[in-house]
Amino acid sequence: MVSTELYDVLGVKSSATAEEIKKAYRKLARELHPDVNPDAKAQERFKKVTAAYEVLSDDQKRAAYDRGVPDGSMGNGGFTGANGFDLGDFVNAFFGGNGGGGSRGPRVRMTRGEDALIRMRIDLKDAVFGAEKEITVDTASACKVCDATGAMKGSTTEQCSTCKGRGEVTSIQRSFLGDVRTSRTCPQCSGFGNVISRPCPECSGEGRVRTRRNVKVAVPGGVDNGLRLKLSGQSEVGAWGGPAGDLYVEIVVNEHPTLQRKNDDLHLTIEIPMTAAALGCEVTITTLDGNKILKIPAGIQPGSIMSLKGLGVTRLRGTGRGDLLIQILIAVPKDIDSKQSELLKQLAKVRGEEKVTARTVSSSEPSSIFSRIKGAFTK
Repeated sequence: MVSTELYDVLGVKSSATAEEIKKAYRKLARELHPDVNPDAKAQERFKKVTAAYEVLSDDQKRAAYDRGVPDGSMGNGGFTGANGFDLGDFVNAFFGGNGGGGSRGPRVRMTRGEDALIRMRIDLKDAVFGAEKEITVDTASACKVCDATGAMKGSTTEQCSTCKGRGEVTSIQRSFLGDVRTSRTCPQCSGFGNVISRPCPECSGEGRVRTRRNVKVAVPGGVDNGLRLKLSGQSEVGAWGGPAGDLYVEIVVNEHPTLQRKNDDLHLTIEIPMTAAALGCEVTITTLDGNKILKIPAGIQPGSIMSLKGLGVTRLRGTGRGDLLIQILIAVPKDIDSKQSELLKQLAKVRGEEKVTARTVSSSEPSSIFSRIKGAFTK
């Protein structure tokens, strides 16, 4: 009958997966390590647990053990044979990681490219209606000379002679626990397990080169300053054929000479003559939708706000558009001749305004210019 003693030490079944064995060892190591539990029995048990894990975490040793081949690691209740354990396994038991022994292996050479951020300026009209823009980016692209392998044409990577393809090198030190085996990244191959003996001269063995290319950006209507658009896979490619990172485009909206934006509304200020304000008139105003006729009623007061529905900003996360709000200013003539002065005096006499009495207006009155302006810009 095949022995299950090592499985029993770790508290797992003989059919346990490598991950289940690793988790069981981590749990026991946290409880039994001498730095945590100074009890002599705990230390003795920790030796057995570590020795059991050394066998069961190695695919070849475990297979041999399951066939009934004795490994000798449990003799006399302690360390025999190799008489050691992998310190990397214990560190990973506390801090997580890939485990130790035969479970680590070399690093994957291919890596994902870095994400990038670029700012793009657009006009207010593009922010309102949306637009397709094109930006130029300096980034890394796959090397066409070596097809992103990093190796010169006709050559391939070779197994590292230092670590024999494992990606790590091991050293053994004596301790009160026995021979302590520690592993570190191979300095020769940087943990990849292989080396590029003849690097591509175009990319210096990295599999990518710096290039300049144009990227199209679809700007949705309603964007505003600071909004970031994500372009998946449009940043630099990873080394040795790795996938590209993401490109983030941050929107910067240029100031418009006459229009100001407030949320989804646009604001415009116009000035009309005093007579036009008194008699009423029609004026042509320039909007982002072209020229529009604005009918101003007679007697309009300075600071009044008029609205043109649906001529504002496209709602980014909704339907329709905001409004165009127009503030009316009235121009009072500064230089008038004697004839104009006489006509104004006649008008004042007709209206009974020869003697002027000033009335103080509360800022809270609906007719107040201050309340109208405040209401428009807090809408």
